[in-house]
Amino acid sequence: MGPDSRVIVRVECSVDHRGEGVPCAFFLRERRIEVLEVLDCWPGRDHRYFKIRGGDGGLYILRQDTPSGEWEITLFEQR
Repeated sequence: MGPDSRVIVRVECSVDHRGEGVPCAFFLRERRIEVLEVLDCWPGRDHRYFKIRGGDGGLYILRQDTPSGEWEITLFEQR
């Protein structure tokens, strides 16, 4: 996915033990994809990143813009 192909998504979050939001599901258009597993997470300067395995078998990296709260998919890999 290049910079011109941003995929903005709506994300449902649960709260972790530190009180921070962690993705538990996200929507691609009208399709809800459950997060089966958070494989990794890391901070960036203005973003938070989550590498997740979706209920559809896909591997995703979701990125949250911390100032705006907007989420996007930065990587998708289907198995």
